[in-house]
Formats: sequence, structure tokens, C-alpha cells
Amino acid sequence: MKKYTAFLLLFSMALGAFAQTKPTPKKEQDYYEIKTLPIPKEIYLEVGGLATMPDGRLAVSTRRGEIWIVENPYQKTSHQTYYRRFASGLHEVLGLAYKDGAFYCSQRGELTKISDTDRDGVADLYEPIYTFDLSGNYHEYTYGPVIDKNGDMWVSLNLAWVGFGEGKFAKWRGWFVKITPDGKLEPFAGGLRSPAGYSFNDEGDLFYGENQGDWVGSGRVTHLAKGDFAGNPGGLKWAKEPNSPLKLSLEEIQDNGSPMFEAAKKNPKIKLPAVWFPHAIMGISTSDILQDTTKGKFSPFPGQYFVADQGQSKVMRMGLEKVNGVYQGFAINYREGFQSGILRERFGLDGSMFVGMTSRGWGSTGKDEYGLQRLFWNGNMPFEIDMIKAKSDGFEFSFTQPVDVNSVKKAASYAIRSYIYKYQHQYGSPIIELKDLKIKGVEVSADRKKVRISIDGIRQFFIHEFTLKGVLNEKGEPLLHETAYYTLNEIPKGPALVAAAPQDEIHVKVTEVKVVSKGLGYELAISNLLKKHTCSACHAKDSKLVGPAFTEIAKRNYSNQQILDLVYKPRPENWPDFATEMAPMSHVPKADVLKIAGWINGLREKEGLKNRD
Repeated sequence: MKKYTAFLLLFSMALGAFAQTKPTPKKEQDYYEIKTLPIPKEIYLEVGGLATMPDGRLAVSTRRGEIWIVENPYQKTSHQTYYRRFASGLHEVLGLAYKDGAFYCSQRGELTKISDTDRDGVADLYEPIYTFDLSGNYHEYTYGPVIDKNGDMWVSLNLAWVGFGEGKFAKWRGWFVKITPDGKLEPFAGGLRSPAGYSFNDEGDLFYGENQGDWVGSGRVTHLAKGDFAGNPGGLKWAKEPNSPLKLSLEEIQDNGSPMFEAAKKNPKIKLPAVWFPHAIMGISTSDILQDTTKGKFSPFPGQYFVADQGQSKVMRMGLEKVNGVYQGFAINYREGFQSGILRERFGLDGSMFVGMTSRGWGSTGKDEYGLQRLFWNGNMPFEIDMIKAKSDGFEFSFTQPVDVNSVKKAASYAIRSYIYKYQHQYGSPIIELKDLKIKGVEVSADRKKVRISIDGIRQFFIHEFTLKGVLNEKGEPLLHETAYYTLNEIPKGPALVAAAPQDEIHVKVTEVKVVSKGLGYELAISNLLKKHTCSACHAKDSKLVGPAFTEIAKRNYSNQQILDLVYKPRPENWPDFATEMAPMSHVPKADVLKIAGWINGLREKEGLKNRD
């Protein structure tokens, strides 16, 4: 018995030693926690706007035209929250602000001030500040307002959608406008398509998030100055107005499928994005943007930006720098797993972030039609990329923790490539001009928190994708998020890196998943492929998400080759009940698509599905 006990003790010690050498990978929820605010069943809280109030309450506007006041939103005294309807009878309120005891909201056709003059907790005065033109097109959403330090209100106006040539029905659609408290409208910038989220940073600069569509190959965040043109010409009819700060016509816009930067070389009025968010990889429906001004209360990344995505129900992180006076920077995942599609973000009084959600008609990976949650950092420091800065011959990475020097000197720790999208009137774009890149040298700072890499073939204006799969901290732990995307608008001047080439200097591509059988291993391999190529962000096996369920696709009786053709060149008319069109995914290897297609078609027999005629 003693020998057996001693054996168990030695075995346990061996397991402990193994565990120390192979740390368990951390997850987002280990650092960034989500708390759900309960919503009464009788309230359809399809969130369109959020406003934190100075007395600790939270105001929520909805797509159904109501404004609700939520008491105890921080859930300090109890888990229970209390809802009181403050206003109703409005038309699709997709933005909300609170100032000096009154609410300001954008209805579809009006910027409205709403007050409670008799102090009974219910609105009794609705004052129109400005009335917007409407054509009746479903896509004419109105967002805002965001109120600046001068008290002026900023509103973004969605384009109508009927295909090529839209935006000509209602005035100033596709524009950012500033409206003074006395109701005077000043057009600010044009070329917008679907500007659901925007904000000013602490320097007073305006940034807005754009959604993939016509003239928009992928989601992006753009810095706008007065008179800028963000790329979509649908609203250029209004550039002819005498008070327009932008003078441009559709005929001046290049439409040949070349990248946006090529069009901007010929027409400098075109403003390039500060950061691209690769479609279906880093979101599909970019929404709100907030700079972390909480001084370390909300996140380990003060001053950086948090960009929400409606379709993928997640929050992403964006870091910016100015090079030659131009904004550029990186995008990286932050927190997934919200209950519905995120439209609004607002910081609470305690530095946490309220997240308002809705998915009806738009679709999202979050299963619920709407929701209200709170995101906060628990104070534990994750091993993350902190910042990425461009260098004359590559990039410098800052990390939140010291790195293991041996891991960052190996070429196998990195997979780097660059690519871009088409600029065209067609909806979306495949990835184009894809190029794998090779590391020439690596330099590690004395504190081991910065790693500079020299790259053979960096390309101005391109997205540079970094997968740092082999980079470890001193404990041997991998990065919480290993992949980041940097948009290189400007290449800074400076000396090139003089450093030894990385060990084992080979270019390592992402290993393909091999399907060996149709048992449990087969299902796991397919699951990995679906995740790797972001198919699972928009499709589920049995349920409708942003796109149709795989079982519904199986019913169409497509051949494997037909599925491949549709992945590379989607036909939205085949699925008219889905509002979000699928982007061409021609960058996915043919062999992987055919494996997925074979699995989809195998569902017919496995699930007993009936083919659709």
C-alpha cells in the first residue's frame, strides 16, 4: 500500500511538472467579463441608442420607437434592474444622447429634443430640431446624435439601397452633418454608405465605422475632416449644393475594380481608411466606436479604441498612430460571445462598458433578438499585443508582458502576409493581391516587451496580417489573441533594422487541416476548417445566423463544385430572405472549400434531409 501511495505521489508530481511546462491557454473570459442585465419579457429592447446619465441610471432607445430608463444598471444593490418607459411613439430611434436634463435622439426622419417638464418621469415635450428628407427606402437609417464640446449635434445619414446609383432620393443621405442647437444644418463630409457608429477622440478628430457593400470591399474605420470623401458616391448629387464643402461628381470616380488607393492616387479627394477590418475575419457589420478614456478602468489599453461588430456580436480593439500626419493602425479581437448583434457601446460611470444589441432583420451570431450587457476588465493582465507601430522596413510590436526571447527569434513563430480589396460599385470584394512575407531580422528590447521585425516586401496602403502563433511570454504562455491586422497608409522614414536573422529562417504558412476519416476526427477537422476560414461566424449547422444554416444549404442539392463556385462568387438572389450579402471568399483554398462542401452534402443523408426542388 505504501509503495502504491508513493507511486501515486510521484505520478502526481510528474503531472504537476508537465502542467508547469505546458500552461493551459487563457481565454477572453479570464480577463474580460460580461454581465447580462435582465430585461422583462414584455419589453422588446431592440437597442438603437444608449446614454449614461449622471445620476447612475441608463437610458436606452429602441428600434420600436421607445426610450426606457433603467435603474440599478450597475447591479450594485441587487441583481434586479428596473425599467420605466420614458417616451414612446417615435420612429426607429438609432441614437441617443443626454445633455442638461434633456434627451436628444435621431428618429428616421427627425432630430428631436425630448424633455420631462413636469418631472413625473415621463416625457411630455417633443421638440423637432431638424427634419430630414426621406424617400421611404428601408435603408435610410439615421444615427446619432453625438454632441460635441460646443453643444453642436453630429448625425450620420445612411444611403438608400436599391443597387447601383442609390442615394439620390433624399437630401444629404450618405453624409455626415452638423446641426446647431437652433436647427441649422451644415454638411461636413460625404461618401458614406452605412455609418452606424462614430465618435470623436480626445484630440477632437472624428472617426466612423463603415459596413461592407457597394464601393466598400470590407469593413473599415476612417478619419474624416471637413470636405472629405469616404468613397461611396451614392450621395454625390448633394455635392452640387452651394453649402457643400465637397465638390465631386460620380463621373470622377474610378470604377474598374483596382484597389481604393489606386483611385485615390488619381483623385486625392478620396479619403483612405485609417484601419481596414478584414471581412468575415474581423467582423462583418462594423458599428460603434469608443476611445478608452477611462484611464485604465475599462481595459489594459488606455487611449485605444473599441469597435463593435453587429453581425459577429463582438468587440474588437483598434490602436492608432499618426505617420506623416496620417492616421493608421491595427485591429485585433478583444471579446466575443455577446448575446446579440452589438449596435451601441457607452461607458458607465464606473468605467465598465454598456453594450446594447439588436439582430432582427440584420442577423448576428448572438442567438437573441436583442440584449443589454455590461463588459468590464477584472484587473488581471493578459499576455496581449499592446501596440503595433510602423517602421521604415517593418513593424515594432509592444507586448503587455515580457516575451520569451527564444520564441520571438524563430521564424516559425510568425506567419505574415499582405493583401487588399477591390474598389468597385459591386457589393463587397474578395481579397486580392495576396502575398506571403518573409522576416529578415528581429530585435528585442532590453525589457523584452518590444520586438521589432524587419520584413522583406512591406507594401504601402496594404493590410498586413500577422499571426504570432509561436510568440510566448516568460511563463511559456501564448498570446490571448495571436492575429492582428495593420493598415500601412504611410511608411515612416528611419534607419533600417540591423539585427541577426531569426533562427530556423523558413517561411511558415498556416498548416492545412487534414481530413482522414468521417468519424469523430472528421467532424473535428471540419469544425476547425469552418472556424479557420470564419464560416462559423455567419453560418451554423442547424440554425439561421447571418447566413443560412448548413442543413438548409444541403437541401438545395448543390454539387460540391457548385458550392465551391458559390463561395468564390456568391449569388445573393439565391437567398432573398437574408439582408446581409455574402462576400466572395476566393482566398480560401479550393481543397478546403471542397472538404466543407462534401461535409455539407453529407448532412442530407446523415440528418435525413429532403432535397429542395
